[in-house]
Amino acid sequence: MTFILTAHNLAQHYCRERSRALRILGVLSFLILVAAPVFGAPSIGEEAISSPPRIQAFQPGETLTYDISWSNVFSAGTAVMEVKGDIAPEGRDVLKFLVTGRSVGLVDTLFKVHDVVESVFDPQIMQSLTFNSEENYGKKRKRIALVFDHAQRTVVSRVNEDQPKTMSIPEPVQDLLSSFYYLRAVEDVGRDKTIVFDVYEDGKIWTVEVYTLGRELVKTPAGEFSTINLKTHPKHNGVFQNKGVVFIWLTDDSRKIPVLMKVTLPVGSFVFTLKEMHQDGDAK
Repeated sequence: MTFILTAHNLAQHYCRERSRALRILGVLSFLILVAAPVFGAPSIGEEAISSPPRIQAFQPGETLTYDISWSNVFSAGTAVMEVKGDIAPEGRDVLKFLVTGRSVGLVDTLFKVHDVVESVFDPQIMQSLTFNSEENYGKKRKRIALVFDHAQRTVVSRVNEDQPKTMSIPEPVQDLLSSFYYLRAVEDVGRDKTIVFDVYEDGKIWTVEVYTLGRELVKTPAGEFSTINLKTHPKHNGVFQNKGVVFIWLTDDSRKIPVLMKVTLPVGSFVFTLKEMHQDGDAK
């Protein structure tokens, strides 16, 4: 009985920290905001460019599957990241990013977790249009919905059934998920320089500083990869926050696939390891 109670408490703690880890990974992904000058993205209120910029890193049909472990002690969950094609209400071609996360093993038995995050991304302006997330852990549920108006530099957010709130945002800015893909679209990520960018998350604007640590050869169940190792710290109002440190290993090529991600927290760490890649019917 003591073991079961301890395992249950551990599972509850894991679920709380896992949600935090996923948010931290989202903050990390805002690395890509430095690419705005590269793409020369106009605001939505300006005349749209004739065709979207070429994105070589990812296309609709890509699926990345990860194993999630806690402090390399036990396997605690899986995460699947997908890219899909979609059409905006105005008739523009857009991309839809979708991430689903589930608990496995003992955690799933004692404290089931199911997270779904979705972002609609306009490749013409290289920014997010909407963001929706649903976190389910145990008997708790949390829903977040964001709608960005880049022309007015505002975002409307709603949490569960609360009244919507409007907040001013800087330009450029994105949501947690779209920024992760935006990062991969930047061709010069990995140069030996500090990268600084802004991110909207949980009613705050975060400034994130990112450092390139070097190149490494990384082995995962999906294969062996030459990678760029990055490290990041979030700041709010100029002060570093105790939100954990994130390390990410991107393939050192045009696709910038995240093959390994690690979120360090005071209680341990979460490790996301690429298990499988799938693109246009070709699985690896």
